[in-house]
Amino acid sequence: LAGSRGGVDPVADYAGVADKALIRIGDAPMLERVIVALRAAGADRIAVSANAPAVRDEAVRLGVLPLDAAAGPSLSTAQGLRVLGAPLLVTTADHALLRPEWIRDFLTDAPEHADVAALLARQDVVERDSPPTRRTYLRFADGGWSGCNLFLCRTARAEAAIDLWSSVERDRKRPWRIVRRLGAGMLFRYLTGRLTLDAALARLGATVGVHAAAVPARHGLAAVDVDKPADLDLVRGLLASPDQPQST
Repeated sequence: LAGSRGGVDPVADYAGVADKALIRIGDAPMLERVIVALRAAGADRIAVSANAPAVRDEAVRLGVLPLDAAAGPSLSTAQGLRVLGAPLLVTTADHALLRPEWIRDFLTDAPEHADVAALLARQDVVERDSPPTRRTYLRFADGGWSGCNLFLCRTARAEAAIDLWSSVERDRKRPWRIVRRLGAGMLFRYLTGRLTLDAALARLGATVGVHAAAVPARHGLAAVDVDKPADLDLVRGLLASPDQPQST
């Protein structure tokens, strides 16, 4: 996913480029870093959802298929699923630290019965592996969780989950509003600290007839993407470190 939300992107503006996906980190744009990691993990067909001509041109240069971005990441994902089919792995162009082993671990750990799965990192794992950074965590009975911008649509039934994603997208940082859709009982369990992430996702999936699963990330840095200028500085610093593994 490399679409634009419209207007001036503060991270792109900070980096002095027109599109965030084209920000150079080290010797390559972020988009290229992500594609290199996907290929190293074994992906043999890759598409880039983008609406900016420069990003689409970069996708062509990198030998991948450009797709028109829809109005939001969920609709762009649905379009990608229709074009590429299932199983479909979804990530974002600002996932500049993405490593092949994170992808392989995610695909290994995702339950076989799941129609759709999302990689999430526990707060303690993020804090173990990442320098101090301000992050938004989803609070559940089993701890705080941060999204990792890595999703698996394993079966065609995942399209129903994408439709659900579209309906809750605006509340992604206010999980109690999402839980409220599941009824008063589930909301009460959430507000009283008794609802686990797995239980919430299972119930959300059941509302649209799919098996949905959360996959705990083994690597805390998987939760670090480039959403704001401070993130860009952090990622550049991490990748400049001699201790930082490179995509292989």
